[in-house]
Amino acid sequence: MKKFSQELSDFLNCPYKQNTSEQQFNRFNLALVNDSDVGLKTDLMNINPSQILTQYKTMEQDPGPLVERISVYGNSSLIIPAFAYGFCTSPSLRVLRVLQPIRPQQPVVFFNPHYLRALDRFWKWRGLKEPRLSSGFILISAALEMCEHVHVYGFWPFGTDLQENPVPYHYYDQSKPSPYMHRMPEEFVRLLQLHSQGALTLHLQPCHTP
Repeated sequence: MKKFSQELSDFLNCPYKQNTSEQQFNRFNLALVNDSDVGLKTDLMNINPSQILTQYKTMEQDPGPLVERISVYGNSSLIIPAFAYGFCTSPSLRVLRVLQPIRPQQPVVFFNPHYLRALDRFWKWRGLKEPRLSSGFILISAALEMCEHVHVYGFWPFGTDLQENPVPYHYYDQSKPSPYMHRMPEEFVRLLQLHSQGALTLHLQPCHTP
């Protein structure tokens, strides 16, 4: 994998560019896709276990809503932090048991808990003190280890963009960031530092179609 484009969300209303390269697109938390500004391409989708607990409680009896939601991503892999915390394990295993016989072509994989623990220590040692790293920050960190080029779109922890237009936390729902779990502005500072060092490219301005 030579190139990796990470779309966390469309905070900056970035028009979708047709993908003609080897770029990989990672999305988070079962984000909706479309054929306009967000685009359709997805290679890896993160699922937050809390989503399963709140939105798909009855998936064993009625798997339809979950299957319909993930089927729009084609055969892209689904990655879940199943062993990050105790409450994550049960819903993650339930997702695996439900989806494996229905969509065997769409792998469900789990983060290695030792990796997540090491990653947490790595960033805490560098001054990032927060109860939990955000999903976006975890996968950006993983991409930096595996990929030659990392482009980050939509990681924006503030209520307005650079032109002072209001922007939501997620483009696909009205949820708000938890101030008790994540320190998004502090994560953003680390991304700016990585950008200035040439380790990744952080896109903050609206994109333009070629």
